[in-house]
Amino acid sequence: MSPIRRAIRWIGPLLGGALLLAAGVFAVRWGLGLYYHAAYPLAYTALIDAACDQKGLDPALVYAVVRTESGFDPDAQSPVGARGLMQLMPDAYDWVRMRRGEPAEGADYEDLYDPAVCVDYGTDMLRLLLAEFGSVRNTLCAYHAGWGSVKSWLADPQYAPDGRQVEQIPFADTRDYVQKVERAMEIYRRLYPDKMN
Repeated sequence: MSPIRRAIRWIGPLLGGALLLAAGVFAVRWGLGLYYHAAYPLAYTALIDAACDQKGLDPALVYAVVRTESGFDPDAQSPVGARGLMQLMPDAYDWVRMRRGEPAEGADYEDLYDPAVCVDYGTDMLRLLLAEFGSVRNTLCAYHAGWGSVKSWLADPQYAPDGRQVEQIPFADTRDYVQKVERAMEIYRRLYPDKMN
């Protein structure tokens, strides 16, 4: 057998194997892309995008909070009473209403199941917490554990050595929550780079 024929006998299967490998890699990447787009959807875009534009919020933050809090289920209710897409507690709803100068009386907590209401008040809460605490991490801690918890953590060098940034989150559930939202923000930015700023 000539050297050329021998080379062809080896090159053919190698090229075939390389093509199969490339097709497999493509299929896995395509499948993962479909999975991630399904797991990290863009839902309620008109409401969320308008609120982010109006309030100067990063869309990746809001989409990540909604995904983590309710999985985009407007009827979600937690065992402790948080409601709607952004899982606002009645006292958080009252706090935002007070900060907006709205009367305390007349608040209907069932309104939190309306996506427009929940996104409006939930994004206002994020905006107010960002203004108060100055970082996304502190804001997420306050959104989950409460304003008072973060104030006390910032005053304790064990949790906030510089007094400005919570480095050690003492509540395990809040620590897990913050990690989930931060991870979801990264994924949203990677999946939708043109939409997230």
